[in-house]
Amino acid sequence: MPDTPETPAPAEDYSFSRRGRSKTAMLATGGWLAALVVLWLVLDAALWLVALLALPALPAVVDLIRNPLAGLRISRNRVEWFSGGLTGEADLSEIDRVRFDTRWDFSVRATLILRSGKRIRLPQEATPPHAEADPAFQMRGLRTERHHFTAF
Repeated sequence: MPDTPETPAPAEDYSFSRRGRSKTAMLATGGWLAALVVLWLVLDAALWLVALLALPALPAVVDLIRNPLAGLRISRNRVEWFSGGLTGEADLSEIDRVRFDTRWDFSVRATLILRSGKRIRLPQEATPPHAEADPAFQMRGLRTERHHFTAF
């Protein structure tokens, strides 16, 4: 059996969290709603059209009001994530690799691919930036993959 170097266990856990109320979310939602007010008051758009265009902003407004917490924690032997009422965990020994997929909107989705073949998609809001998460997973001996603009 060939000698394989052991990956030293990191001294501390990796932890990431974010709130739903961010400057970006506030600016985007406020900009969209301001554009709708301009559409209605200045351009005299029909109220039913403005109301229809406001519907996609409702989940963002709810998130701004609720300000939910989401995050990810990687310890010596476990990955745990949470987003609102959703929680999950996986032992590092069960994980074969972690796949990061860049989507067409430039968001990065993380998927834990287990040794059994099962795939666990981490919630988007609980996923840390790739530049932070990749080294944290690799320090714990997990292989990571990066895929750009795929339909995975």
